[in-house]
Amino acid sequence: MNSVNNSLITHLDPKSPVAEAFRTLRTNLQFSALDRELRTLLVTSAGPGEGKSTITLNLAIAITQSGKEVILVDADLRKPVIHKRFGLRNEIGLTNILVHGPAEEALQETAVPNLKVVTSGPIPPNPAEMLASGMMDKVRDFLKERAEMVLFDCSPVVAVTDAAVLSRKVDGVLLVVQLGAVEREAARQAKALLENVDAPLLGVVINNVAESSGYYYYYYYTSDDDD
Repeated sequence: MNSVNNSLITHLDPKSPVAEAFRTLRTNLQFSALDRELRTLLVTSAGPGEGKSTITLNLAIAITQSGKEVILVDADLRKPVIHKRFGLRNEIGLTNILVHGPAEEALQETAVPNLKVVTSGPIPPNPAEMLASGMMDKVRDFLKERAEMVLFDCSPVVAVTDAAVLSRKVDGVLLVVQLGAVEREAARQAKALLENVDAPLLGVVINNVAESSGYYYYYYYTSDDDD
């Protein structure tokens, strides 16, 4: 598989152990939201290179496989990759509609049934300010009217404030931690940063747990215990 196909494994190899792990993650999210509506979800990580974008897009695919319409938004306005993973154009995306207002043309179809993507658009000089703006609320509501679930792939939370400010505008947050790629203290710091802004942190995705079949993704809920 090339890197693009490998990123879409839940779509291309739905019977694989990795695809099954994403369906388990989908189910866990459903149980975590029994007492509230979960329509918007942000995925971030402690630092770069932890696989948050791959986690986000495969989770989005897993949700579509349950029959829901999903919109995946590339809210990483510093190092966007979602358009590359799906082979989409990136001239019009999130930054455009944050400046000019919501527009249908920002929604792009993908090869995955029930999945649309809003790419990042041109990289702006002030990502955090754009994501914190009142226009972001309008864009979020616009997208919620067009899908049953909206997922936001956002920048690592320790390095910049983007994820922290956007976390206040969504129903839930997942933190991705890759084994061997991040120090334990950095993971704790990421969790603390989200908690400090009262982010609706649902849990942590542990990425890169080795299995005999290759890489595996495992999900568990966070607790008040730092261990």
